[in-house]
Amino acid sequence: MAVPQNKVTRSRRNMRRSHDALVPGNPAECSNCGELKRPHHVCAACGHYDEREVVARTDEFDLDEEDAA
Repeated sequence: MAVPQNKVTRSRRNMRRSHDALVPGNPAECSNCGELKRPHHVCAACGHYDEREVVARTDEFDLDEEDAA
């Protein structure tokens, strides 16, 4: 089993961990609807990407009404 030859100081340990911090997200505004979305992703609200519709959005419907008919 590997055993360190010398003690790693708090300073050196913390310098090694300096890049491990989590960074906050970088939301961008959708050019079509104005909602916040992740960069380089399709907008979840309207289905647009790069100012064109790539996912067709339909109106919401109730599944219970279809089962009753």
